[in-house]
Amino acid sequence: MPLLLDGTGTDVLADVLDSLKLRGRIFCRCELSAPWALAFASGDFAHFHVIERGTCWLRLAGHPDAIGLEEGELLLITRGHAYQLSDTPATPPIPLSDLIGKGQGGLRAVLRHGGGGDAADLICGPFEYERTHARPVLSMLPEWIRVKKDERLGNAWLDATMGFLTDETRRRDMGAATITTSLIAVLFVEAIRTWLKEQPSGTAGWLGALRDPLIGAALGLIHQAPQKRWTVPALSAAVGSSRSPFAANFTALVGQSPMAYLKRWRLQLGATLLRDQGMSLSSGAERVGYESEAAFSRAFTREFGLAPGRYRTSGAVGDPTSGSNGPSSATRTSRAADRQRRKETRAARRPQR
Repeated sequence: MPLLLDGTGTDVLADVLDSLKLRGRIFCRCELSAPWALAFASGDFAHFHVIERGTCWLRLAGHPDAIGLEEGELLLITRGHAYQLSDTPATPPIPLSDLIGKGQGGLRAVLRHGGGGDAADLICGPFEYERTHARPVLSMLPEWIRVKKDERLGNAWLDATMGFLTDETRRRDMGAATITTSLIAVLFVEAIRTWLKEQPSGTAGWLGALRDPLIGAALGLIHQAPQKRWTVPALSAAVGSSRSPFAANFTALVGQSPMAYLKRWRLQLGATLLRDQGMSLSSGAERVGYESEAAFSRAFTREFGLAPGRYRTSGAVGDPTSGSNGPSSATRTSRAADRQRRKETRAARRPQR
């Protein structure tokens, strides 16, 4: 039976973002009045802000210039940097933690702050991710992404999504948390799409490679059918390119060869199948193109530094798009902890003198 393939770059982007298990939530709705300024500490989360009403200024830590934000715009802080939002660049900021104390925030939480002047309303929240390999993907993005109001209005889907999100923060209907989680995920993807469209050809690293017609199509083929016996000649022929130019262009844009990318994506997908879907080792191996369980296990262990069975219960593995060789820092930390535990166990078993 023929294999139906659709090699679109956007599908690859969704595929990778889904593998990261990014999960957004509403932290609070801010009802602010001038003068006001909020300082956000650095951390492990990406953040988003919808400028629902009014205007404000963004200043990233380490950057001298402030950026003005308008009503109706969307802001992403992609890599957990410290930053501040304020009514004017000159207003001294107050750490957000000082204002909320030990409060955990939530969909219905409202922060009211300021001196009673011009109003600004913001919807604020973090993007949490369940995979340590989210960092390399997020590191390919700029420190911040701004979706301007005219870009929002020119994208009916994005405009509607932001409108729905605003409505859900003000309603008391059941299931709102689930709905807002889905809406926030759409905002994240749409913001990245908007940023990618503005980047010159051949830039933006692996994400930029998705815009190249041939390389984006090849990535789509790999992601849609990782179990297929792909070779460089097969991939180049499938996208209508000569072998050598295709291989060189793929490596230049993606940062690794086609076969290296294929291998790492197979193993990353295998890790997801094992841990998130509870698939057996043999079924997972077959699903990602390995002829035997033993071959998959050896490749997995070489790539990530721990066996598939151990990963089910404790591991976090590296990112297929990062081009990194060897185990991730989380894996190295786990190994060091194991060595320390073994050392302590041996010491405890020695006879006391």
